[in-house]
Amino acid sequence: MSLSRSPSPRGGGGWASPGLTTPYDNMSGKSSPRRTYGDVKENGSAATNSDNVTWASAKAQSEEAKGYPSFSTRNNGFFSRHARKISTSLPTFSMGARRDFSDKEKLGRGRWPPIHGSRTVRFLTMAGRIAWRLRLRLGIILGLFLAYLLFYVTPLHRAYRRAAWLGGGSKYVVILAANQGGGVMEWKGPREWAIERDSVRNKKKYAKKWGYDLEIVDMSTKKRYAHEWRESWEKVDTIRNCMRKYPKAEWFWWLDLNTFIMEPSYSLQSHIFNDLTGNTYRDINIYNPLNISHPFKSPHLDAVARSPTGNSRKDSIHLIVPQDCGGFNLGSFFVHRSIWTDRLLDIWWDPVGYEQKHMEWEHKEQDALEHLYINQPWIRPHTAFIPQRKINSFPMGACSDNGEDARIHYSERDRDFVVNMAGCEWGRDCWGEMYNYRELSNKLNRTPWEKFKDGLSDGFKAMKMKFAKQKEEDEDVKS
Repeated sequence: MSLSRSPSPRGGGGWASPGLTTPYDNMSGKSSPRRTYGDVKENGSAATNSDNVTWASAKAQSEEAKGYPSFSTRNNGFFSRHARKISTSLPTFSMGARRDFSDKEKLGRGRWPPIHGSRTVRFLTMAGRIAWRLRLRLGIILGLFLAYLLFYVTPLHRAYRRAAWLGGGSKYVVILAANQGGGVMEWKGPREWAIERDSVRNKKKYAKKWGYDLEIVDMSTKKRYAHEWRESWEKVDTIRNCMRKYPKAEWFWWLDLNTFIMEPSYSLQSHIFNDLTGNTYRDINIYNPLNISHPFKSPHLDAVARSPTGNSRKDSIHLIVPQDCGGFNLGSFFVHRSIWTDRLLDIWWDPVGYEQKHMEWEHKEQDALEHLYINQPWIRPHTAFIPQRKINSFPMGACSDNGEDARIHYSERDRDFVVNMAGCEWGRDCWGEMYNYRELSNKLNRTPWEKFKDGLSDGFKAMKMKFAKQKEEDEDVKS
């Protein structure tokens, strides 16, 4: 019977009751064997040691070292006392022949058996082991790659770009005037049809890529108005019709047929509208080929109308127009849906203007807009100008009286967005210019694989020419 867990009522240990004192108790009352382990010599004889260690003091020191109190009930529960008996009474199941790994090296913890075989086998085995170790990272990379393919191969990317709350493509409408010169004015030849085919295909591809709406206007079906000169004012009427057809659109981009989008990788958002105030300017004095006096000096106007930049707010811009060497150019311009725009289109389309001024206005609706800008103070605060090469670059044949102008003419090095073959029907080859710029755009926007194939093709051609030249030189030497 062990009494180590009960306190002794006697000082120094031990019990006063008969039968509870162990035969090893000494006179001091300490319960301890009379021979300790230190008292026994190697040959089994007892050794005398004056500093005997009692059993109780050794037990107390052991419990202090282990950190358990003297009253601990550790391992005293039912399952703790009978764990071995319960485990041995449970049935065992054999899932096959038991293998003894006690004397073999344990594998599976980053260690692999030696590789035997040819060099190819060893390389493939090692590659497989590395792939297995990196399986989590490789799985993540493969998943991201498949997600990228799924996004761009399927129509998901078009849906993303078109959504108003994501890419915002549904906010923009591209208006293209097609079939110009046919039906009403004159028959078109093969070159004119080829120009129209390339221009329409170019705009369709661009609008589909970025999720924009494309409105192709057939000019052969335009109305015959009361006055013959009215037929050249169809842009205004077409824009009004598009605003009614696309009620959720915000910006409308007019493009003439003789334009070509050189950089389809530029979206309208990233190229212009994400930084509209930085890409446009309000003060026409920055570039003023018409020498328009700006701003108004009348004291009867408010501060916004007298300011050269209006109120300088982005949301107040409703008309974006480029300028060429002769003034406003409407071959490529933007109109924003607003009450101000409705008012402008109504006045711009007013029969009084073209009836009285059609003999003076050589460029029809373009000159009419310039007249409104010069004489109507409410027009200027909401009109912004954009550098021409931003949306309407000219080829060298246009506006070339003073030579090449860095503000007007197309630059291949700067990768201008749009080129407009304006005035090509007056002494220039429209089809030749369209073809050259189409081929240049295809060259500049090649994929890496296409560039690689073209490099190989050019290399083979150079080698073939070199061999032909060497052969000719050899024949000349022999002769």
